[in-house]
Amino acid sequence: MLFDPVSIRSLSLNNRVVMAPMTRSRAVDANTPNALMAEYYGQRASAGLIVTEGTSPSPNGLGYARIPGLFNAAQVAGWKQVTDAVHARGGRIVVQLMHTGRVSHQANLPAGAEVIGPTAATLAGEMYTDGQGMQPHTPPRAMAEADIAHAIAEYAQAARLAVEAGFDGVEMHAANGYLIEQFLNANVNTRTDAWGGSAAGRNRFAIEAVRAAAAAIGAERVGVRLSPYGVFNATGGFDGVEPQYLELVRAFSAAGLLYVHVLDHSAMGAPAVPAAFKRALRDAFEGPFILGGGFDAASAEAALQAGEADLIAFGRAMLANPDLVERMRRKAALNAPDMATFYTPAAAGYTDYPALA
Repeated sequence: MLFDPVSIRSLSLNNRVVMAPMTRSRAVDANTPNALMAEYYGQRASAGLIVTEGTSPSPNGLGYARIPGLFNAAQVAGWKQVTDAVHARGGRIVVQLMHTGRVSHQANLPAGAEVIGPTAATLAGEMYTDGQGMQPHTPPRAMAEADIAHAIAEYAQAARLAVEAGFDGVEMHAANGYLIEQFLNANVNTRTDAWGGSAAGRNRFAIEAVRAAAAAIGAERVGVRLSPYGVFNATGGFDGVEPQYLELVRAFSAAGLLYVHVLDHSAMGAPAVPAAFKRALRDAFEGPFILGGGFDAASAEAALQAGEADLIAFGRAMLANPDLVERMRRKAALNAPDMATFYTPAAAGYTDYPALA
């Protein structure tokens, strides 16, 4: 099954392998995608579906050094190089829209941008800046109603620009502790207004941002990624997490989204997403379902055969093996990823991983 063609909504894919979104920090020119990024994604176009690295819909969401944006004409033109490279090789690609929210440092933002979040609570720990090295996270400004409406509109506009740039769709990043999950997670969202205070209140921002993107480009072009038991960026499980996420996914199902993509971080040391809960999420969404987190070819095939998912996402294995699909098909050895070059602004550890002869 893993290597068989499949259709999800109106998209025809060459196989059920998904390239998972992975931050690579190579957008060096005003957060604009470039030819090096086009080469990288083009090399990996044999995946059935590519999900790009997290890409900010807003100047306020560029929390990490050198991550790409999608909110101006230059960025659209840069991404067009990427989508052209992937499509020329028969691949399909969606852009992951990731607003970092409070996971940010002011030094990583362009002039005029600011660090915002659901509350004014500062994220513990530090993050890297090119100019100042490791720095404590910048305290965010708590978002008012007008800020929330503006951010939702930015997601919708980024979705429109994604279509202009040639993407086959967008993935709304509602995982890993970034802005949408900052609203979803009760450990982070301590608001008491209509954007917090209850499961429905915490779900509201995610649902309205997704609906806005769907209204802009069509629900069949909008996927969403979730990590309900992830601990990244001070999230983590909370009382009532499972019923809250089931209601969230039912809302996505009613909207007719492209897919739901669930990430289990347990391979990285986080608590596992319970198998029964994964099945409940799958049952709650009437549409294509992607699982990611620690899969190899054998476990991916087993999950597909068991009906646990329609597609399987691969992260670091795809990073280090541009021809991962063919290697898995042949049962060939895999290149090991070089962690020292994950986020460095150069071709080394990016476009120089060898393919099979």
